[in-house]
Amino acid sequence: MNGDASTEAFFAVHRGLPRQAPGSDASTRRLLSLCGPLPERPRILDLGCGPGRSALLLAAEAGGASGAEVTAVDLYAPFLEELRTAAAARGLAGSVRTVEADMGALTGEDFADGSFDLVWAEGSAYILGFDAALARWKRLLAPGGTLVLTECQWTVPEPSAGARAFWDPHYALRTTARNLAAAQAAGYRVLGVHHLPDSDWAEYYGPLAERVRTLSGAGAAAPAMAAALAATREELDVRARHGDEYGYTGYVLRPVTAGDGDAWPTRPETAADVAAVREVNLAAFETPLEADLVDALRTDGAWLPGLSYVAEAPDGSVAAHALLTACEVDGVRALALAPMAVAPAFQRSGAGSAVVRALLAAARERGESLVLVLGHPEYYPRFGFTPASRFGIRAPFEVPDEAMMALVLDDSVPVPSGTIGYPAPFGV
Repeated sequence: MNGDASTEAFFAVHRGLPRQAPGSDASTRRLLSLCGPLPERPRILDLGCGPGRSALLLAAEAGGASGAEVTAVDLYAPFLEELRTAAAARGLAGSVRTVEADMGALTGEDFADGSFDLVWAEGSAYILGFDAALARWKRLLAPGGTLVLTECQWTVPEPSAGARAFWDPHYALRTTARNLAAAQAAGYRVLGVHHLPDSDWAEYYGPLAERVRTLSGAGAAAPAMAAALAATREELDVRARHGDEYGYTGYVLRPVTAGDGDAWPTRPETAADVAAVREVNLAAFETPLEADLVDALRTDGAWLPGLSYVAEAPDGSVAAHALLTACEVDGVRALALAPMAVAPAFQRSGAGSAVVRALLAAARERGESLVLVLGHPEYYPRFGFTPASRFGIRAPFEVPDEAMMALVLDDSVPVPSGTIGYPAPFGV
């Protein structure tokens, strides 16, 4: 079959559709909100923009009253023409610039290092591969810039043979834990994670399914078109049968800088740190309960040597402390992250994030598979934590669902479900 004919058939199926991947305006806005403050008129690069649904929203709503400057890149010229037409209709022609180019090989002055405050890629990173996208696009970010991309991934620990039979030959899906680990290994910190709802798939697949019905009803098709329609029907069918096993997740990432943790050396605590660790916990919390908990855990069988970490201040003192000890989920081993404390003088400085990242990396290197934390739902997702209830894990006491979180460190190990059993010093 002629390659050009196959490509043309594929685009004949997809051309003119509102989206080229699962997504929604609501999800775009949610991901944008996780980026934090942007410059008054941010420079945004939308890679693999397709017909530009995200580019249009970003141009209108990112930044201040004057919107954003969006450079939209795609290799398919008709998509870019659709975007230019839509931008003109919305009065955004001066805010959206289209570039026909390969998003994996951006060169020239327009794509110099540090050129963009925000690099955006909804549903397109898979073309390069998640790891390659993280590596190639980082240089494009200005200091303090943010990378947002969505990635299809497994949402269950053990995908079925049917789901794997479709995905494995096309694209090797990973899990949230594996992708977060890859992002951190590539030198990013995680500002936020957003799991796209099923309705975002309907926004993409609804119009696509209607297009397939229309083209199928047009009578005999050329071989390339028949193959394109058959492949699309298979994709739709796999989603209908196995849609609960995979989904799209958005990642909001920022390259790690000195203020994010590089300026905070981290290490396992030593015997010489015990008193300082207690002082940090006493200073960080309103009562001595957390400091007493650390001391009690030191003499408990749940204590794990090497998993009590500190971050050092410039003068060598202890700026932050984080602790992992053994717990259980329905009798299966896990780790509890508690407490985590930062000396008041160093709060909001990156010291806490640095010590948590180092501690989780140490646990992963030891072969641990699951970490649980009861904490602030706006803070811990940056490290990859998600609600524990998604795994059927629950606390032994009443707690808001979003505050009890889990992080899978090794997705080759089945995640247990059930009630958490804490060591005796926790008093629960």
